[in-house]
Amino acid sequence: MQTIVVVGHGMVGHRFCEKLIEYDTGRDFHIVTFCEEPRAAYDRVGLSSFFAHRDAQRLMLAQLNWYQQQGIELHIGDRAVEIDRLRRIVRSQKGIEVHYDAVVLATGSYPFVPPVPGVEKPGVFVYRTIEDLERMIAYGAKSKRAAVIGGGLLGLEAAKATVDLGLETHVIEFAPRLMPRQIDDAGSKVLVQKIESLGVTVHLNTGTKEILGETGVTGLLFNDGNKIDVDMVVISAGIRPRDDLAKSTGLELGPRGGVVIDDRLRTSDPSIFAIGEVALHRAMIYGLVAPGYDMADILAGNLCGQDRRFTGADLSTKLKLLGIDVASFGQYELPADQCRTLCWEDPFAGVYKKLFFTPDGQRLLGGILVGDASDYGRLAAFAKLSDPLPCPPGELLVPSKSGDAGALEMPDAAQICSCNNVSKGQLCAAIRSGECSTVGDLKACTRAGTGCGGCIPLVTDLLNAELKKAGRTVNKSLCEHFPFTRQELFQIVQVERIDNFGDLIERHGTGYGCEICKPAVASILASVFNADVLDNGRATQQDTNDRFLANMQRGGLYSIVPRVAGGEITPDKLIVLGAVAKKYGLYTKITGGQRVDLFGAAVHELPDIWEELVNAGFESGHAYGKALRTVKSCVGTTWCRYGVGDSVGFAIRIENRYKGLRSPHKLKSAVSGCIRECAEAQSKDFGLIATEQGYNLYVCGNGGSKPRHADLLAGDLDEETAIKLIDRFLMFYVQTADRLTRTSVWLEKMDGGIDHLREVIVNDKLGICAELERQMQFVVDTYRCEWRDVVENPEKRRWFQQFVNTDETEPCIEFVSERDQKRPVDWAKDTVVLGDLTLPNGQRLAERSPADARKWFKVGLVSDFPQDGAATIKYGRVQIAVYNFTSRGEWFATQNMCPHKNAFVLSRGIVGDQQGEPKVACPLHKKSFSLRTGGCLTGESYQLETFPVRVEADAVYLLVPPLEELDSRLATGMFCHGNSTFCETHEHTHELQSVT
Repeated sequence: MQTIVVVGHGMVGHRFCEKLIEYDTGRDFHIVTFCEEPRAAYDRVGLSSFFAHRDAQRLMLAQLNWYQQQGIELHIGDRAVEIDRLRRIVRSQKGIEVHYDAVVLATGSYPFVPPVPGVEKPGVFVYRTIEDLERMIAYGAKSKRAAVIGGGLLGLEAAKATVDLGLETHVIEFAPRLMPRQIDDAGSKVLVQKIESLGVTVHLNTGTKEILGETGVTGLLFNDGNKIDVDMVVISAGIRPRDDLAKSTGLELGPRGGVVIDDRLRTSDPSIFAIGEVALHRAMIYGLVAPGYDMADILAGNLCGQDRRFTGADLSTKLKLLGIDVASFGQYELPADQCRTLCWEDPFAGVYKKLFFTPDGQRLLGGILVGDASDYGRLAAFAKLSDPLPCPPGELLVPSKSGDAGALEMPDAAQICSCNNVSKGQLCAAIRSGECSTVGDLKACTRAGTGCGGCIPLVTDLLNAELKKAGRTVNKSLCEHFPFTRQELFQIVQVERIDNFGDLIERHGTGYGCEICKPAVASILASVFNADVLDNGRATQQDTNDRFLANMQRGGLYSIVPRVAGGEITPDKLIVLGAVAKKYGLYTKITGGQRVDLFGAAVHELPDIWEELVNAGFESGHAYGKALRTVKSCVGTTWCRYGVGDSVGFAIRIENRYKGLRSPHKLKSAVSGCIRECAEAQSKDFGLIATEQGYNLYVCGNGGSKPRHADLLAGDLDEETAIKLIDRFLMFYVQTADRLTRTSVWLEKMDGGIDHLREVIVNDKLGICAELERQMQFVVDTYRCEWRDVVENPEKRRWFQQFVNTDETEPCIEFVSERDQKRPVDWAKDTVVLGDLTLPNGQRLAERSPADARKWFKVGLVSDFPQDGAATIKYGRVQIAVYNFTSRGEWFATQNMCPHKNAFVLSRGIVGDQQGEPKVACPLHKKSFSLRTGGCLTGESYQLETFPVRVEADAVYLLVPPLEELDSRLATGMFCHGNSTFCETHEHTHELQSVT
């Protein structure tokens, strides 16, 4: 086995490890990596988000048990200081020596600090690592004004950080424009305007002469003699390759630094390679992560026998700086004689787009996007084509209102699923092969849609278009269990008055349901009958958010969002929110919908937290549901000198009317008190803008990843007429939209568009408006706060208990040692040998080897486990999910930790079947696992540990190994709880996932 030593463990070094493991099918390599920082690789690109959550774990690229499982020897907090090329040994700062067959330098870069007098003063920081940010946070607590030296990518990221610290912020840029390497003067002008609208002051054409102050920073002196008063300075003026180790090793460096490499990533020593920001390839150092990832991929492939070359990289980039979209792609710095350009600028929205075409307009060469980068993927894909464009150039700049369907014209290279890097071409090839005829097939075959799921509507469109093109039947069934669309199922439920999932699938479906149809049907039942989502066995049909009435976050924790109708809140209620957040250690954030989000609650804490909130007068905010979220408002005539309408009062009325309404997707609304539009009503699913004569009603807007302005449905309405039209609009949408379809997409796919919708809603073309109004009034009249019902119902509260077999609790992401258990297993009471029992595979216990020390462990009563759902039991240090698959008459048990993200959440997943195979879908990212074998059903190689289950009388038993045996498996990471402290029992280190 060959030893590969990776020096430097940042994003690029980690990607190399991942790719080498992927390509090394014969396990020919042992990987040793040295990481100078006190933690393993993390997402440095997302560094500014640290100021929002203050949780380093959220940035980690992998948990430590992943390295153990892959056999990677990881040395954290230890820097490689010498490469002995003669003896082929790498030595570390701590004295570790490793013999190598090959070395990969992935040492990255370090911040360039200009030689300005005063840079050594307290209060001057660089912006590079989590430790840098922690020092900035501590110092920023006693600061008021900050200056960021550098207006490039990292400089604007640093400015975002100081803004997040609540500091008055100045950006100092020596060049005449911001981001001088990515955008032109016009784009910079728009970017400056948008940044300054946020309260940040931008100084262009400005050089810093001196950092002022005696014992700390007091200001900046510029080259032109001007001064500004600041008490904190952040330097982000560029990077330099971290090539000191290469230099001391005698490797060839470039004139201005960087390790010289060839197209195979080799340095001047053929056994030493370099990738990422330390590497100088054809006189070019790439300061972006994507080229480093390409290098890591190519090098790993070559070490495993491939023959690939790195010939350069695409410098396209898409960022969100200070909340503003900025993107550039292809060739965007061409002289006028080599291209023709099209520009579009909207000074009101702060949007600037410039596209570069060949002189004949046949090909797109590149572009710059500021303020709106929603078309970046499509345009960047077109820029890579050598074929003529499929449309006139102008249609790329201002595309037609075809919505996501327009992506059907995108080139095959266009990325559809960004989570798993799946292109349109890969999806189309899978469909054309004849092996994929459903979205589920595509997910299993290509992994598209198995990440965040945001690409599913587009994947569906591509599937249907390709099937239609091939003359094959377009399967519009909801899933394998129902041969109907959501709209058809809605009509069936409404006409036949079927009020439960079991009856519906028995009369109109097959099998036992899944994570697609169960939540869809549950939503339909809630819309038609407005029944509580947790009553009559409906809880286990819900996604985890609806089942536990809270949004699941990373690591299996939840957020709490009480309703604050119209954004209006009393001081007393604000005090309650603060007191609850402090008591339970929750992270707090003001949302875009004018309410407070409390993050980091464990599932068993939710009823106690909500009891305090309900007693203080709060209601469920339905932030967890496909329902009305918020009705945002400006202050209108209450305070604003421009207001012509009582936007606050009307917003409160609207939110209280439609709260609790279940729909195909989330709903957002807003009311603006005048045409200045401070509540952004035209970017909402429905919004109102006050006029001198009443309100204008806009519908089907969307402020998400694919922004869409709402269309005017009707104008100058009084409040009663506006309410009547909204009743009709919402109920028509609820009845006719596909699952997980926003109103914007629903309208874009509607024949006749806004004109048809206006005929139906305003002019009653179909004669259904009276019925739509009646149905909405029923929903309004039968509203109940779901959290009040839980708080006041002991039986419902019981389902939030963390473990069935003990009242203990533990952080779901923290290691609990055996000596910390408050109630150790009582073997005499809880563990029995049920002698005359048969295991599920038909083998009788009497036939088992005497050496098998497994015993039947009583975990609870049948009534402790929800029907067609699961609950968690605690066995030593292990969490086990026990599934009561009532409709099949079977019981199953698996480890509770999902191996995808190592979170203890499987007991909260939806139970169902896939082509007859019983399964559970992880609530985090919908990875599905067989309950029978533990195998992953979505195409990955993940595997669950399973346990036999028996039910005797009303008692439920698991056949489990002795605790000592599970201890040994704990050491391999099978059941690891994340923890960064040293585990004395197993003598290895686990990774901590912070409990906020």
